[in-house]
Amino acid sequence: MVFPSGYDPGGRHLLLFIIILAAWEAGRGQLHYSVPEEAKHGTFVGRIPQDLGLELAELVPRLFRVVCKFRGDLLEVNLQNGILFVNSRIDREELCGRNAECSIHLEVIVDRPLQVFHVDVEVRDINDNPPLFPATQKNLFIAESRPIDSRFPLEGASDADIGENALLSYRLSPNEYFSLDVPTSNQQVKPLGLVLRKPLDREETPELHLLLTATDGGKPELTGTVQLLVTVLDVNDNAPVFDRTLYTVKLPENVSIGTLVINLNASDLDEGLNGDIIYSFSSDVSPDIKSKFHMDPVSGAITVIGHMDFEESRAHKIPVEAVDKGFPPLAGHCTVLVEVVDVNDNAPQLTLTSLSLPISEDAQPGTVITLISVFDQDFGVNGQVTCSLTPYVPFKLVSTFKNYYSLVLDSALDRENVSAYELVVTARDGGSPSLWAMASVSVEVADVNDNAPTFAQPEYTVFVKENNPPGCHIFTVSARDADAQENARVSYSLVERRVGDRALSSYVSVHAESGKVYALQPLDHEELELLQFQVSARDAGVPPLGSNVTLQVFVLDENDNAPALLAPRVGGTGGAVSELVPRSVGTGHVVAKVRAVDADSGYNAWLAYELQPVAAGARIPFRVGLYTGEISTTRALDETDAPRHHLLVLVKDHGEPSLTATATVLVSLVETGQAPKASSRASVVVAGPQTTLVDVNVYLIIAICAVSSLLVLTLLLYTALRCSAPSSKGACGLVKPTLMCSSAVGSWSFSQQRRQRVCSGEGPHKTDLMAFSPSLPQGPSSTDNVSHK
Repeated sequence: MVFPSGYDPGGRHLLLFIIILAAWEAGRGQLHYSVPEEAKHGTFVGRIPQDLGLELAELVPRLFRVVCKFRGDLLEVNLQNGILFVNSRIDREELCGRNAECSIHLEVIVDRPLQVFHVDVEVRDINDNPPLFPATQKNLFIAESRPIDSRFPLEGASDADIGENALLSYRLSPNEYFSLDVPTSNQQVKPLGLVLRKPLDREETPELHLLLTATDGGKPELTGTVQLLVTVLDVNDNAPVFDRTLYTVKLPENVSIGTLVINLNASDLDEGLNGDIIYSFSSDVSPDIKSKFHMDPVSGAITVIGHMDFEESRAHKIPVEAVDKGFPPLAGHCTVLVEVVDVNDNAPQLTLTSLSLPISEDAQPGTVITLISVFDQDFGVNGQVTCSLTPYVPFKLVSTFKNYYSLVLDSALDRENVSAYELVVTARDGGSPSLWAMASVSVEVADVNDNAPTFAQPEYTVFVKENNPPGCHIFTVSARDADAQENARVSYSLVERRVGDRALSSYVSVHAESGKVYALQPLDHEELELLQFQVSARDAGVPPLGSNVTLQVFVLDENDNAPALLAPRVGGTGGAVSELVPRSVGTGHVVAKVRAVDADSGYNAWLAYELQPVAAGARIPFRVGLYTGEISTTRALDETDAPRHHLLVLVKDHGEPSLTATATVLVSLVETGQAPKASSRASVVVAGPQTTLVDVNVYLIIAICAVSSLLVLTLLLYTALRCSAPSSKGACGLVKPTLMCSSAVGSWSFSQQRRQRVCSGEGPHKTDLMAFSPSLPQGPSSTDNVSHK
């Protein structure tokens, strides 16, 4: 194996130090991994979440994702365990070419909150490319007259790998004529060459077949070979010679077509045709060189015929040969190195990655909205890019990593004031003149449910007549929400509560969308005079906001209850009642009293009593109080009055239309000694078993008194009449929930919903008692004076 002359092992240590330094610089990002090229699918690279301090359980909820600008399918992250692994074949030479540094830049993005991390994955070179020669066979034509130590340049092999894997050593198959001249490390421009060690003799050896082998420095070593066919020529023994072996020329990349690169000149000591020189590119020159340059075969002038691009290639090495016209022809060789100078001919490129659009109006300052990456293919100052944001808006640009920027929120937003922003991002390079690029960003402000529905007023009063049809629409509530879309969609509902022993929803309902309030059943004023409840308006936001409005529904009374007769002594109402009245009673004597109540209120519960005639022309010595219901005598009774009177009392209210009830009273006139003890204000009751029992007791008492003594009977009767007179004091007591106290000047109605004490006659003031005093003159049959407090 042959190494370059002057090879110093210390150079390897210097190269290793440079590689380590470059790796350290590349690792100044947030995370740095390395992976060999050609690694198998699934090869472990690193644990990104653990190295970034993220929990595995939050990867999916936070939308963990990895973004690669170029080849996004090379690496992948398993969201179950957070392992970054090789997903597809990685070819370092395809990815980075001959660059010493090769890495894959990844952007790791997570939401809630938004965070962006940068990961550099270095692709390590492996020895997977053998050295390659431009051709499998090289033909050399060498005159036999060439002196010893003559040098014949050879095109060396190329290795797509880098570093140690690309350090090539050459060896030549053993022979007695040629040795191999390998340039040292500081003479890399000098081509490889064959050195003649023994004079050639065409007659002895017209052709030589040699094998040139190139071996790289990788492990395991890879080799490439080329067959060298040396044809020994006769006669012409002076080859053209250039004054230099290497020419260096600098050209700007925007050089125009036809520009002269260099005018080469070679000399040949021969004369005649052997001294005429023809210039050309070497036979193994690359097609790229032929597409960009042209050589005049006579003058040796090289001109530009193709586009020069610094970003594509920074230098071009042109092998040139000068061949004379002798026989055999001889050739001289040199190399022209064209260095391309960068020109600011590439405008910056902007790439926007929208992460949080639209942005919520309650987003905090510092929230990342959009990621912006800029790239300029130019070099040096021409490739240095700065970004700016116009016009002045509540946003700003923050530089995050190299040519990466974040568009972040700078101040608070309010969608109700401004719902969208149109931003312009300008990227400008440092060239002269500078080039720039602009990109527009539309930032829409998303609504947040920060406004609750509001009613025009906090309370509404509604009047509804009782006995309404079921499902009747009684009112419509309406609330307004300043938000948008779902946050402004208002739905209505009842604020459920108990009304007595029933739920509010059994009385009323509200339509969720229209806000219409319906009465689900007929309302009854006697059961419920006032229904007070709240309706809630709630939007569809998250979390929902709401407000309440109070509805007071007053149930208006209608005359739907007829008067009802009371029977305090015997159960039942409306039956015929018998009364025994002595013939000796005088004018105004109270025979009986009809009591009735009306469940309505107001004028609908104000009762009047009338005595209906039984037969035409019949004289009835009785009358009934218009508002008291007391049946009394109109004159003194005499023998001409019928012994039995059938009285029909009509009880009616003052509603429209008026409702009535009828009570029947049977009055029997008896002699004075036969009259039983009875109260002058006895109430009308229904005949039944208790009445029969009272009558039997009365007759037994009368019989005993008759047997004992008429005088004793007279005294007992007188005493009983005096004791049964009504007391002058008022009597207050607990009564049933429904009670009507009537008098000549009005009726008192007591609500069934209240259980209070009620007073009749003279007594102290009582509560919850309503008096209705008609402006009517007292009828002739009204003899009682009623005082009401």
